[in-house]
Amino acid sequence: MPPPLRRQIGQLLFGSFPSHTVPVELRALAREFDLGGAIFFARNVEVPEQVAELAAECRELGQSAPAWVSVDQEGGRVARLKAPFTKWPPMATLGRAASPALVGRFGKALAAELKAVGVTLDYAPVLDILTNPKNPVIGDRALSTRPEQVAELGAALVRALQGEGVAACGKHFPGHGDTVADSHVELPLVEHGPDRLRATEFVPFRAAIAADVAFIMTAHVLVPSIDETRPATLSRPVLSMLRDELGFQGPVLTDDLDMQAVRGRWAPPESAVAAIAAGCDGVLVCQGDVDVQAATLEALVRAVEQDTVPRARVEEALARMARAKARFMSGEPMPVRSRLRAWKDVVGCDAHQAVAEEMAAFL
Repeated sequence: MPPPLRRQIGQLLFGSFPSHTVPVELRALAREFDLGGAIFFARNVEVPEQVAELAAECRELGQSAPAWVSVDQEGGRVARLKAPFTKWPPMATLGRAASPALVGRFGKALAAELKAVGVTLDYAPVLDILTNPKNPVIGDRALSTRPEQVAELGAALVRALQGEGVAACGKHFPGHGDTVADSHVELPLVEHGPDRLRATEFVPFRAAIAADVAFIMTAHVLVPSIDETRPATLSRPVLSMLRDELGFQGPVLTDDLDMQAVRGRWAPPESAVAAIAAGCDGVLVCQGDVDVQAATLEALVRAVEQDTVPRARVEEALARMARAKARFMSGEPMPVRSRLRAWKDVVGCDAHQAVAEEMAAFL
């Protein structure tokens, strides 16, 4: 494989690590592969100053273009950035408030705090509809039990985040709201046919796409009516619906390939190849093992060399990633020293606390 393409394949990986600093092993991997992004978890977060410095380091893991600095910051139980960052109530409160204006204030405040420490991509909003109250993994992460309300408020959150310069990622396609298993530990089943999915689960995704959402993330769920053997993340028929029926042209990201719903059958190097072949444009490998991430990239290289994944498919994915980066990261980043001075006026400020209190009234 030509060296430039081998290096560029690194753009398809969103990596992770176990500590408050970038390990030397990940730096070495970035010298060989032009890494696409990094994802932060609570294990990576100490204080805002450290997050800002870490984000600047991670941005440099990409060489042809800055690496994404990404995080799951939804509010409620899925919030990697703790105090002194604003403690946001779960997104279900926004559905109960039924106020797009409140969603807009929340999204702008959330984006301001993320930008203040150098985060460029937030894995939000959740676009799943809580149609099954026994769902163990979605629950109050969902905006509503009604597709039209999830669509309206989800699109409002996309516009608010991206209007402030933070890329949004709608999740989890084709819909994780009507499941009774947790994909972190097993493979959930979605027992609906295509017509039901089009009429219900797809409604919020259509609205987010109309709002020009930057990314969409897949769900590790099995939808036998569309694909009897592979979860949505690895399923060309499922992802073709997102492209051909819903018309999404941005990058599609996998949910974490280290989650047991996928890893229980396919190790990350194998599932990453299958995901890219199926139509995903980026893979998340989140356990923090740099050796696994290196093996994942080598597997993608071999897959292209052996034509298991056509070179044109990889070039398509790289082009989508490049367009998204040009859209959100084409300007010069704020210098770290300036960011360290500025974050104190933003993170956890009185105005943001007031928005959180307004949301909390609907707990």
